[in-house]
Amino acid sequence: MAIENSNIGRVEEIAQSWQDEIESRVKGLQTGSYARILKMAKKPSKQEFRQTVIVCGIGMFVLGAIGFVILALMVNVFPPFFSWLTG
Repeated sequence: MAIENSNIGRVEEIAQSWQDEIESRVKGLQTGSYARILKMAKKPSKQEFRQTVIVCGIGMFVLGAIGFVILALMVNVFPPFFSWLTG
C-alpha cells in the first residue's frame, strides 16, 4: 500500500507562510512605535514601586469596602423591603 505524499507539500507551504507572517510581525515590532515605548521603559525605583503598591492597595481596599456595603445591603435591607413591598 503506497502512501501519497501530495498533501505534505501543501501543509509545508501553509506552515511556511504562517511562519513568514509571524516573523514579519516580530520584525515590525523592532522598528515601530512599540519599540520606542520599550526603549523608554525602565525599571521603577524602590520609591516608585512602593507608591504604586500603596495606590493599588488603597484601590483594592476601596473596591472591597464598596462590595461589602453592597453585600450587607442585599442581605439585610433589600429582602425585608421587597417582602414589605410585595405584601
